[in-house]
Amino acid sequence: MALLEASDVTVAFGGKRALDGAGFAAEAGRITGLIGPNGAGKSTLFDVVSGLRRPQTGQVRLDGRNITRRTPAQRARNGMARTFQRLELFGRLSVRDNLRVAAEIGPRRRDADRIADQILERIGLTADAATLSDALPTGAARLLEVGRALVGRPRVLLLDEPAAGQDTEETRRFASLLREVAGEGRAVVLVEHDMSLVMSVCDEMYVLDLGKVVAHGTPEEIQQDQTVLAAYLGEA
Repeated sequence: MALLEASDVTVAFGGKRALDGAGFAAEAGRITGLIGPNGAGKSTLFDVVSGLRRPQTGQVRLDGRNITRRTPAQRARNGMARTFQRLELFGRLSVRDNLRVAAEIGPRRRDADRIADQILERIGLTADAATLSDALPTGAARLLEVGRALVGRPRVLLLDEPAAGQDTEETRRFASLLREVAGEGRAVVLVEHDMSLVMSVCDEMYVLDLGKVVAHGTPEEIQQDQTVLAAYLGEA
């Protein structure tokens, strides 16, 4: 059974449907990709799953329990964490303090310093610990956001374009981190436009277009899907 499942999700803004019966399932220990052109509904679907938007129809289930009406805070306490398309760091705090803040608002607050140092090492930013997060290059700032999300030991990790701004070496290290995080038994859901990254790390993928899921399968199957080739990846 999937650890996280969104099904038959519809979201309308006025007369326009941003999502039209969309959904996906994510299993523990696996990386699930959501891809599609700009405006396909990927971030809106993340908003529904994380509790920031109430759908007109559909359900979100975590561990088989319906959490559609639970708040973002309740979902976080149940083991869900998310990053955003737009960077949401505490810009005037240091890299280390961004992680300490995340640790101090949870049940592990007494271990905030130790947790911050562990995450710094894990995401490769120990040398930047004292740097203000506003001063980080975009790629490093994205890594810090992922690290902050990991502080609470989530069971489900939703990542919205986390590789934006990363160079080739940063993306390589990031791919390794994603595999490691999923290998610890977490369900990782990845929205990303870097197709080489998505195809290399995802176990399965969902393709959205105009608010609907138009394809679902392994990366190999998606690369051969004629609908996807025409609508998103480009004709061979």
